[in-house]
Amino acid sequence: MTGQPQARVRDFANTVAARAQNDPAFARALLAETITLLVDGEPKSAKLILCDLVTATLGFEALADDIHKPAKNLRRMLSRNGKATRPPRRWSRP
Repeated sequence: MTGQPQARVRDFANTVAARAQNDPAFARALLAETITLLVDGEPKSAKLILCDLVTATLGFEALADDIHKPAKNLRRMLSRNGKATRPPRRWSRP
């Protein structure tokens, strides 16, 4: 049972990612929640949701191209600890 909680988190993350990819209203709701968290003084939670949303939808490379910033810098800005890490393989981009 040691690995079971991580499996549940991974299943949840995959479910959220799939829904964000297939349901634009859900993706907009996640973005709205991110903005609310920022306004309410919860930047860490906001960054994590935004990171998941970017990963699940357009991806960091496409976002980097759109805004003319390195993908590594964007990952670092939205990471939990300020380190640029590759998105987990659990995400499948469209």
